[in-house]
Amino acid sequence: MNLEKVVFGFFILLAATLNFGFVYGDIATPEHHDAYELFAVVVVNLIAAVLKFGDRTQIGAVHLATSLVAVLQLVAATLVWFYAVNVSPDGMTAGKLAGIVSLSAGALFANVVSVVLLVIETVMLRR
Repeated sequence: MNLEKVVFGFFILLAATLNFGFVYGDIATPEHHDAYELFAVVVVNLIAAVLKFGDRTQIGAVHLATSLVAVLQLVAATLVWFYAVNVSPDGMTAGKLAGIVSLSAGALFANVVSVVLLVIETVMLRR
């Protein structure tokens, strides 16, 4: 068993499942979406992106692209959250939360693509 592949797969799956956990729930209900969970999603996606830098294959490039898309959308969601809570005179509204969850859902889609690529890569692997 290759420990590097285990860690790589672990972080890809963890990124997807944490992202799903944040997105899951009513899109405009603040109690269903926790700021700490969004923070964890961002951190794990950043770690997953860093782990993908070492792969020099074509599928590795696509893996990296999916991670960069996910990180970009999650950072945008975090900035919207920060703006809503700390800058906006209205505070966190249902519309702003819906935007945050929508950005996170886009990142979730990128993470699902990454998981599918991981499964395809594993199936194609010959011993």
